[in-house]
Amino acid sequence: MVAVFLSGELSSERFGSAVRDALLACSQSERLLAGPDLNDADANQARRAVLAATRGYSEDRELFEHFPAQVRWEWIELTAPELARVRYIDYSYWNELSGGSRLAADAAQRINAGVRPWGISNERFHTAAQALRAGERFPPLILAGPHREDLVCLEGNLRLTAHALAGFPIETECLVGTARALERWAQ
Repeated sequence: MVAVFLSGELSSERFGSAVRDALLACSQSERLLAGPDLNDADANQARRAVLAATRGYSEDRELFEHFPAQVRWEWIELTAPELARVRYIDYSYWNELSGGSRLAADAAQRINAGVRPWGISNERFHTAAQALRAGERFPPLILAGPHREDLVCLEGNLRLTAHALAGFPIETECLVGTARALERWAQ
């Protein structure tokens, strides 16, 4: 999960520079994230340190506040109806964009109606949805929750929104983490 998360963040306009800065602070290069060798314990530890520095992983803070250490991770292809039930993280921007439901389908309706929380442009969502419709495949979403029927998007909220704007056109590969202890985090 850590390697996939950082790979997604590295390509993010919003979070990429923080990942690059953390890599430098840990005396690492972007090669740490390109084709990671998950059997290399030192590299795994370095990736965990980068995710801790940028997002609070394993430090019970920021995005990973109340996130348990023991989570079962598996690769799952989610159908359109399953993906439509995935909620955004509980964060003011996503709450506002979705009208409080935290559902990407509701956000898509509001985006199409011209709603722009805090005046932030929705162009990035439209661009991503257009790319999806044109056949581009995105990096996997990372989802987590107490069980498969109650998932929250841990990484990939913009991509989830693009899927909603495109009408959830395809089954989507996701890295899904489940643990009963995720109930508090997923609220």
